Amino acid sequence: MQKIIVCIKRVVDYNVRVRVKPDGSGVMLDGVKMSVNPFDEIALEEALRIKEKAGNIEVVAVSIGVAETQQQLRTALAMGADRAILVQTDAPVEPLTAAHVFLALAKKENPDIIFLGKQAIDDDANQTGQMLAALWERPQGTYASKVEITGDKAAITREIDAGLETIEVDLPAVITVDLRLNEPRYVKLPDIMKAKKKPLDVTSLDALGVSAGQYLKTVKTEPPAQRQKGVLVKDVAELVGVLKKKGLI
Repeated sequence: MQKIIVCIKRVVDYNVRVRVKPDGSGVMLDGVKMSVNPFDEIALEEALRIKEKAGNIEVVAVSIGVAETQQQLRTALAMGADRAILVQTDAPVEPLTAAHVFLALAKKENPDIIFLGKQAIDDDANQTGQMLAALWERPQGTYASKVEITGDKAAITREIDAGLETIEVDLPAVITVDLRLNEPRYVKLPDIMKAKKKPLDVTSLDALGVSAGQYLKTVKTEPPAQRQKGVLVKDVAELVGVLKKKGLI
């Protein structure tokens, strides 16, 4: 194994309370803290652990988005990625467009593994990894909670409804990761300083031969409904009566 690509996305930090725009056209992003998608952070951590165990492997962090996405790529470099690539665009990037971008980079970089988070916390689409594997015509392992590399094969333990399932795939392959795979490392100040000297290349959709097609339309964005005030009941009979009144039973 010589190279691993890790795809990361710039999202609103999970600690931020998201506010919906008054017209319902989306969420407010002005002045909001942005971070690496948590699932992608786990994917990067797994790539770094494989590198530390196997030795001479290059880890490349790639992302698609506005110029400010370089901040998240610098975080990936500070964690330990060797270099980064930003496909810069101001256009909204849908899962299929992202998959085509990563396919173009895969053909250029020839990685042994492409890691992604199983989903992004902003749209929860859970589609890009599967689309990429289909377009690349390579095996995929989704919802990975354990990854073991042996030669040119990967054993992937994945979480399914019935428990755990272990599959073996030939490399190159696409792997999407779940929360329980690992715990990402803490970025230290010296690593942040070193990351400033690591290469970060900027390219465009046109340079990769990809167009940002629009296949999805957001009709309306609404905040979740506020929780209703609870009701105290004296006994089971009164509880059943309240539930019947609400049409729940």
